[in-house]
Amino acid sequence: MMTTAKLLLHCPDKPGILAEVTDFITVNKGNIIYLDQYVDHVENIFFMRIEWELKDFLVPQEKIEDYFRTLYGQKYEMDFRLYFSDVKPRMAIFVSKMSHCLFDMLARYTAGEWNVEIPLIISNHPDLQHVAERFGIPFYLFPITKEEQERIEMELLAKHNITFIVLARYMQVISEQMINAYPNKIINIHHSFLPAFVGAKPYHAAFQRGVKIIGATSHYVTTELDAGPIIEQDVVRITHKDSIEDLVNKGKDLEKIVLSRAVQKHIERKILAYKNKTVIFS
Repeated sequence: MMTTAKLLLHCPDKPGILAEVTDFITVNKGNIIYLDQYVDHVENIFFMRIEWELKDFLVPQEKIEDYFRTLYGQKYEMDFRLYFSDVKPRMAIFVSKMSHCLFDMLARYTAGEWNVEIPLIISNHPDLQHVAERFGIPFYLFPITKEEQERIEMELLAKHNITFIVLARYMQVISEQMINAYPNKIINIHHSFLPAFVGAKPYHAAFQRGVKIIGATSHYVTTELDAGPIIEQDVVRITHKDSIEDLVNKGKDLEKIVLSRAVQKHIERKILAYKNKTVIFS
């Protein structure tokens, strides 16, 4: 496939930004194949995602970021990220004991749905090692020892050049050090009952309350527990005929779908995080 560049940016809204960015690409013989922009009129912030083919582009691939920063970075107080389609993101998966999200992601990965590499799976329990072995992915077990555990984990992530992390029902709080090392690059999934149904058995509590809708939320991890920028959410209807087991099964199905949607959007570079929200491009 044709190698492309993907540029995501945000800056204070001013006249001329869209024109200058597109002109930079077209003057240098880039063929624009995607363009979407949005203005937050409350914050007065301009957001944009643009993708173009590099086949005949006059600026060398390794020089594009420097050119762009020199031309527009200071002029527009612009924060931007540049990605190339021939550089695959490298994803680490963290798991504990529940397998539904892990199986779903590895199935999509094996089927070639995602343009990503998964060099390793990390866990604080041995329960899912057989899943990693079935898919031929190295599995690393680190029993909970907190500081020593995360020090080794971070060394391992650096060794494998990991660019983002997915917590596939990983039941351990991530340290501030790791969160700061991967800002808006750690994706989590949880049931949407928080904070209404906290605790170890949210579906049991929801059953007792007689809820009519259950949900799941995928978000980036921040130092405030389960309060990071939301990427994807969905819900499913519940009736009085559903048992606790039905709620658990429907919840698991929803969790894996919502998490995979979030991961796919991250891989495709369609998410722009700003403050504690996200702009999700189509």
